[in-house]
Order: sequence, then C-alpha cells, then structure tokens
Amino acid sequence: MKKRNPIFVLLLMALVACNITKETKQAMENPFFETYNTPFQVPPFDEIKLEHYLPAIEEGIKQHDAEINAIVENGDKPTFENTILAFDQSGKMLDRVDNVFSNLNSANTNADMQELAREISPMITAHEDNIMLNKGLFERVKAVYEQRADLGLDHEQLRLVEKFYKDFERNGANLDEAGQEKLRALNQQLSTLRLQFGENLLAETNKNFRLVIDKEDDLAGLPDGAIAAAADEAKKADLEGKWVFTLQKPSMIPFLQYAKNRDLREKIYRGYFMRGNNNNDNDNKDILANMVELRQEKAELLGFKNHAAYIIDNNMAKTPENVYDFLYKLWEPALQRSKMERDEMQAIIDREGGKFELASWDWWYYAEKLRKEKYNLDEEEIRPYFSLDNVRNGVFYVATKLYGIQFERRDDIPVYHPEVEVWEVKEADGSHVGVLYMDFHPRDGKRVGAWNTGFRDQEYEDGKKVQHPITSIVCNFTRPSGDSPALLTFDEVSTLFHEFGHALHGLFTDGPYRRTAGNVPRDFVELPSQIMENWAAEPEVMKIYAKHYKSGEVIPDELVDKIVKSGHFNQGFATVEYLAASVLDMDWHSKEFNGDVLAFEKTSMDRIGLIDEIIPRYRSTYFAHIFSGGYSAGYYVYIWAGVLDSDAFAAFKESGDIFNPELAAKFRILLAKSGSDEGMNVYRAFRGKDPSPEYLLMKRGLK
Repeated sequence: MKKRNPIFVLLLMALVACNITKETKQAMENPFFETYNTPFQVPPFDEIKLEHYLPAIEEGIKQHDAEINAIVENGDKPTFENTILAFDQSGKMLDRVDNVFSNLNSANTNADMQELAREISPMITAHEDNIMLNKGLFERVKAVYEQRADLGLDHEQLRLVEKFYKDFERNGANLDEAGQEKLRALNQQLSTLRLQFGENLLAETNKNFRLVIDKEDDLAGLPDGAIAAAADEAKKADLEGKWVFTLQKPSMIPFLQYAKNRDLREKIYRGYFMRGNNNNDNDNKDILANMVELRQEKAELLGFKNHAAYIIDNNMAKTPENVYDFLYKLWEPALQRSKMERDEMQAIIDREGGKFELASWDWWYYAEKLRKEKYNLDEEEIRPYFSLDNVRNGVFYVATKLYGIQFERRDDIPVYHPEVEVWEVKEADGSHVGVLYMDFHPRDGKRVGAWNTGFRDQEYEDGKKVQHPITSIVCNFTRPSGDSPALLTFDEVSTLFHEFGHALHGLFTDGPYRRTAGNVPRDFVELPSQIMENWAAEPEVMKIYAKHYKSGEVIPDELVDKIVKSGHFNQGFATVEYLAASVLDMDWHSKEFNGDVLAFEKTSMDRIGLIDEIIPRYRSTYFAHIFSGGYSAGYYVYIWAGVLDSDAFAAFKESGDIFNPELAAKFRILLAKSGSDEGMNVYRAFRGKDPSPEYLLMKRGLK
C-alpha cells in the first residue's frame, strides 16, 4: 500500500473539517444530543438556548420514526416484546426535548419562544398522527391484542396491550384513508388554535390591562401589603409614585376584597372577566368557536355523538349523562346556599345606606365584611402567619410524617429562572426518590394559575428502575414586598398543598411501562392533589407551619378556631362558580352551537339559573383549562375527585390519627400503582369500599 504524504493527510482533514455542515456543528454543540452532565441528569437549563430546540425536536422525530419502522419491518411474528414493549420504549429523545420546551413555554416564555412553538406544535401533531395512523404498526398491535388471552401475560402487561389498542382506535386507526386525511387536518388546526388561545390569554392577562392609581384616596381600605406590592409594580413600570394593580390574582383579589372605591373594583374585575372578549387582536371568540366545531367534527368522525362523549368514554364517569347527573345533584344545594350568602351581603349594603344591588365585583368586598361580622376573622389578620417558606416547610412536614421522605435544598442544580428552587427528595434511608423544582411567583412570561408538571418520568429497563422522576410545581403566588416575605392567603396555602399532592403522585409513581405508570383518567388525577388540601386545614398541622413572620409566634388557638369555624364560609359562591364553569364546559362540548359565543354562554348559564351576582369561575374566552389545556369536557373532574378525596381523608380522620401509618402506606401504594388498574379498582383497594358523596357535602357545608 502506498504511504500518503503527511501534508496531504493534513490538507484532507482540513477539507473535511471545512465541509462539516452547519446542522452537524449545531448538533455537536446541542446539549439535547448528549447525556446530561448534571446532578441526577436534570436538564442543563444554563446551557440550553432557543436555537437548540428545533434541531433536537427534528432529531427526536427522526429517531422515533426509525424505532417505529424497526417494529413495523420486524419479520418475526408480533409478540408482546417485539411490538408492545418496543413501542412503549420508543420516542425517548423526543419526549426529553419536548418536556423541556413545552414546560418552559408555559412557565418562562417570550415572543421568540411562542413563535417557535407555532412551528414545532404542528410538527409534533403530524408526527403523532403518523404513528397512530401507521397501518403496519396498528396491524402488529392488533395481532397481539387479539391473542392477548393466550400469551401468558401478567395483569400489567395485559393492561398495556389493551391501552395501546384503544389508543389506536381513539386516534383513527380504523378509519379509511379519506377519514384519516381528514383527521390529520383537524388535528393540525386544533393544535394551532390551542396555542393561539393561550397566547392571547397571556397577553390579555399580563400586558393589555393594568389599573394605575395616582390618588392615595383611591387606596382607601387596602391593606399595607397590597399597597406596597402595587408600589413595587409601579416602579417596575417606571411609574414611580403611583400604584399599579394587575389581573394576576395576588394583585386583583386583595383589591376586590378591600378597596372602598366601588368604581375601581368594577374596573379591575371587568378587566378580568372581559379577557379575550375585547374585539382586539387577542380576542378569543372566533378561536374557541372554531375549536368547538372542529372538536365536534372530530368526535363524529371517530364514531362519537359529540366531543364530551369522546373524552368521557375514557374517564371513570364514562358518559356525559353521568357527569350532568352528578353536577346537577350538587347544583341545587349550592345555588340555595349562594342565594343565602347574597342576601346576607345585600343586608350589609342596605344597613350601610348603599343605594345599589350587589354586583359580581362587590362579592369579595362584602364577603370579607360578612366574614368579619360572622367570625371576627379578617384575611389580613392571618396572612402574617403564612409566609411562603413556612408553608413550604409545612408541606414537607406532612409528606415526611406520612411517607418518611426527606427534602434537601440543592443549589448546585441548574434552573430555568433565578427564582426557581430545587429540592432533592429522598427516602428515610437516604436513597434517591427524585428532584422537585418549585417556581412560585408571577412574571410576564408565565401563564396564569398553578400547575404541576414533569421534566422526566420514572422509567424501567429490564425490570429495574433506571430513571427517577423530575417534577415541577409552578404557581403565581403573592410576591415579597418591601421588608416582608411572601405572605400567602389561605387559598394560596391550599393551592401549594394541592400542587404538592400532584408532585407526590409523580415522585411515587412506580411501574414498568411508560404508557401505564401513573397514567390515570382525568377524573381520578385530582385525587392525589386535593387530598393534600385536607391536611393544610388541620389545626395540628397549622401549628407546625403557621408562624408569624416577624416574631416566630405560632398561630394562636383563637385564630385557628376562627379559621376552622369559617371553613364553610362562602362555600355557596365557591361551589356555584365552579359548577357553573363545569356545566359551561360540558355544554360547549355536547350541546348544539349556534355560532354566537356570548349568546351560547348566556343560554347555558340561564338554563341552570345562575344568579347575576356570580359569573362562572372561567368565562368562555379565558377558559384555559378547556381551550388551551387538557381539560376539555373534563373541568368537572375536580369535584368528581372531591368525592374521592373527602372520602379518603375521612378514613384518616375516622382512624383517630391523620398521619395513620397503615393508611399512609396504603395511600402511597395507590399513588405508586395508580395506573396499573382502573381508577375505581385502585381506589377500592385503598378504602375497601366505594366512595361516599356524603363527606364532600359535609365538607362544603351543603348538608
């Protein structure tokens, strides 16, 4: 063999280097293309840049396609291992990238990221359709499904086969070619509209309205903390010396509760309930109208009467009729209670010489007066005992008492925003459970509300857990102000306990298959979260976390008693506004739509007799749960799960120990194995019987 000249070799190498494509170079520098070199292999947020997402998404799709093709082209007879298990294990890179991108697009977005989302979302939708409508893949899954009884499968393997088969059915695998093309077009349109609805709502909430006050007299009645927070907001907006209130609830709710200026209360509340309905560039009426019609068309294409029937067929409730029956049973007692509350507040207005009828923007203000009158309890009196750090530690305390787990703050783990906290979760013996991110305060790039999500699920290989979960709690709580730490309302306290319950569900989930582990019906998923709220209100627990932020004094028994006694206060309002939104959701997805969004909403609310003084918790144009989230025809699930959580917590109460170790162990099994069986079967295994709705009615004071 002829020996090459060393200079020629160097020139050749240089030529090759010059011809490395831009895409190849990007891939070499893209953190998504490498194993994360971080503690517990969390996403390297400090290295991830906007330009990394699209190439990584494209590569994830490419890898997933190759994995699917390998299953389809396998010449061996379809088996559980070479088809079902192989499918369950596919798509890991795409999930890894999309989990980061979609979560940050909700929690820390900007205009560039939103633009990128509009490019990526249709790609993901098309890719998912390509899989669900892959004839060869479906034939192999169907072959295993049809012989499943003869394969010697265990219970979880059998469930995995059945779940995948139903997934294909529900996603159009049995449609003819024309039907599948139509379905693809519908899915593309819906994915784009969903994004647009959410972007419009974000702008309407965080950018398009603010109440600027420049007269100190207009602050009359407001607590010092709310005034200080508004002054801070004004400084951020270069309005030094003024006060700015926003539509974020930590800013808006105190204004509605305490501001004496009725006209300004109306102004801020009208700004809130008119979001997406201002006939501007961010108007959501046409978007949601299109979504409703497209969802109906898709449901009919897939063989269902309407979208509600399609969604609920996969839930514990099974049919829209069952959901309506359930909601209506609660509606009448709740409506009667809300009318009593309204009349009590109108009596206060009349006594004070007010010459007006109670309106929706008056409810919080006079409810606060009524609370003071009935229970001698002022929300501002208890807020100093609920500093965010103490409440968070109280949540940890409950989890430790119930399950023995420990929490260690980690400052060596990258975060996606400087405000985010990171905690390692450990078993009592120090072994690793998972990683918990906590992101507490509002900002322009964060959508409204509170939620729990995950950057990574647990995962098994060869029967062993090889990957521990990374979960995240995202909230919009009151910020620190001046010299005060973040002081929460009791509603915010309950929200933190709630979202932490979701986090525990994710941290404890334990199952060998990605499709079924922790995967539960929508009307079961709120059980793990809502049950945690019960501990938040227990006097024994409050004594642990409710400590005055200045003196460290434990909350006095007198205040605890007032909080407990006022537990049923305003429950008519709270239940009615929630049920009204639940019925509105169901009507949007099961009733005939006449093309006029506002007329449809009014007809829906008139039909159930909603009183004028209360509006649905979410009006249609800002109903993010159902038009940009995953709760369409499913907002009812919170109160459906309320029956479960009230019944489950009653087991602890009836045992005489709210930290009963035997019950806690059984409930942890429920959390860990929740996807391994049907929801009600999992619940019965914990409780030993079906849940009773009596506990929910008693909890809300409706019985």
